Amino acid sequence: MLTETLDLLAAAPFWVAVLRIATPLVLGTLGVLLCERAGVLNLGIEGIMVAGAFVGWLAVYQGAGLWAGVLAAAAVGALFGLLHALLTVGLALSQHVAGLGITLLASSLASYAYRVSFPKVDSPPTIEPFAPMAALPLPVLNAQTPLTLLALLLVPAIGWLLYRTPAGLALRMVGENPAAAEGQGLSVAGVRTAAIAAGSALMGVAGAFLTLSAFNAFYFNMVNGRGWVCVALVVFASWRPGKALLGALLFGFFDALQLRLQQSGHGVFGLDVPYQFYLMLPYAMAIVALVLVARRAAYPQALMKPYRRGER
Repeated sequence: MLTETLDLLAAAPFWVAVLRIATPLVLGTLGVLLCERAGVLNLGIEGIMVAGAFVGWLAVYQGAGLWAGVLAAAAVGALFGLLHALLTVGLALSQHVAGLGITLLASSLASYAYRVSFPKVDSPPTIEPFAPMAALPLPVLNAQTPLTLLALLLVPAIGWLLYRTPAGLALRMVGENPAAAEGQGLSVAGVRTAAIAAGSALMGVAGAFLTLSAFNAFYFNMVNGRGWVCVALVVFASWRPGKALLGALLFGFFDALQLRLQQSGHGVFGLDVPYQFYLMLPYAMAIVALVLVARRAAYPQALMKPYRRGER
């Protein structure tokens, strides 16, 4: 019924789920945003998230602390980012092909490492994940883990970096006009490589959230297309961190809604619809939002354009 659906939307647990679902999307979208602001498309995000999820979880399973697991995930993400930078910045290869190659490589390596590490395990071993921040006074945020708070704090931090610091100006400049940036004495290759490594580190942390916070084990296919959603959300956000947060929350809203509607059996505002509609809902809404915004998006002018030093 309509009243039951509205009560569902007004309940605090629903918004707790929205923020939890949005957290890896916020981290991943910020990572893609850094790469693309520097002029490089990073389609390796899906595989980097898988590798980050596995490495972070494995580090904790082997006895490391939870934050050490997060750092391990960031490190492996940065390593794959450096590989992507070598292929796309150093060798000026196709950013599409290189990114898809990174996704296949990272996903395959994570799968292989899991099989080697646990050859006779029927169900994935578990760890003790991050606990909710119950001491916080906010009713929705106190049910989240520290990685969610980190993701929320990174939004204004990256906004400040991009628009209030010389480093952010340099990053945006190489994404808009690398020739002019080189004329100002900047190393286009150096700035792009640093941006890709930093962005890929965030992608690794986004994957680690799934195994160290949302769940307590590593499962195959647990990333489940979130990386591709992040790529779309960057366009929706017009390459701005604040709007990236809004887009991630919007997707989280529809994903949490479809989960609650399936569980409640109330249907959409009282209508009886097949469960496949619920599964489709967040992705359909993401496509609609993307279509409405994409035509007006002011993308970085040098995005996906290789640059060689001295070229004009």
